[in-house]
Amino acid sequence: MTVSAQPSTAILRTVGLLWALGPAWYVLCEAITAAAFRDYNYATFYISDLGVSGFGEFEGRALASHIPQVMNAGFIGAGVLFLLGLVLLLPSLPPGAPRALLAGFGMLHSGGIVFVGLVPGSPENAENGLIIIHGLGAFAAIAGGNLAAMSASRAFRRTALPRAARILGLILGVIGLASAGVLTQHWLFPDGVWERASVYTFMLWQFVIGITLLRSVLVSENAPPPHAAAP
Repeated sequence: MTVSAQPSTAILRTVGLLWALGPAWYVLCEAITAAAFRDYNYATFYISDLGVSGFGEFEGRALASHIPQVMNAGFIGAGVLFLLGLVLLLPSLPPGAPRALLAGFGMLHSGGIVFVGLVPGSPENAENGLIIIHGLGAFAAIAGGNLAAMSASRAFRRTALPRAARILGLILGVIGLASAGVLTQHWLFPDGVWERASVYTFMLWQFVIGITLLRSVLVSENAPPPHAAAP
C-alpha cells in the first residue's frame, strides 16, 4: 500500500494487526460470554445483555451473564485497538475532508464502544439514570463505526488499497446504518438480528482492511528487488 506520506512497513503491519485483532477479540469475547449465559439467543437478546452482571428480568429478557467482565473487555478492547490503528494510519492518508471525517467518525465509534463496556445496560443503571450514557455510547459506536467505514472509501481513494476494499466499506456502512434504522422500529426480525447487522458490518470492514494491510506488507517484503541497470 502506497500512500502520500509513504508509511513505513512497520506502521502498516502494526495497523493491520491492530485492525484485524480488534474484531477477532470482540467476536471471541462475545462467543465466550454467550456460551456461559444460560439460554442466550443471538437473535432475541441484545449484545450488551452479555455485559450485565446479576440475574433477573429486564425489559422482558432473562439476564444471566456469568462472566460479564469478558464481554465488557471485548467492547473496550475493540474500541482501543481500532483507535490505536487509526491514530497510526491517519498521518499517512491524503489530507482533506475525507481524512477528517474518518478521524471524527472513528473517534466517535471508539469512544462510544468503550462507554458501552464501562457503563453496562443494566437494571441498576436504568434506575439511576446512567443508562443514557450506555445508550449514547451504543449509538455513537454503531453510527460512528459505519460512517467511518463509508468515509474511508474516500479517505483511501488516493492510496494503493484495492478498489474492492474501498467499495466494501461504503456498502457495509450503508447496510449497517439501514439495519440500525430498522432496529429502532423493531420491525420484521427480532432486535438482536438487526443490532448485530448494524455492528458486524463495521467489524467485518475493519477486519478486511486489517488483513488487506497485512497482506500488502507481506507481498512487498517478498517481492524480488529491482534489477540493477546494466553499466
